[in-house]
Amino acid sequence: MAEDTFDSELDLSGEVCPYTLVKSKLALEDLVAGQVLRITVDNNESAGNVPKGLSLDGHEVLGVNREGKGKWSITVKHAG
Repeated sequence: MAEDTFDSELDLSGEVCPYTLVKSKLALEDLVAGQVLRITVDNNESAGNVPKGLSLDGHEVLGVNREGKGKWSITVKHAG
């Protein structure tokens, strides 16, 4: 899967944990199994906690990529 291939995108810049995780989970609820969500966060804590939390919920974390100074892109496939 190409890195820029996703079904939905969520920009959580300016948000902090636990809100980034909660909002990510809510966004995934709007998707169906197999769809991909790209999440953008701008703090270290969220870059670590969001993928971990979503993975614990059974979703597949496809990647966590640094997108420049202070920004991360988290790509997650909905487990369904």
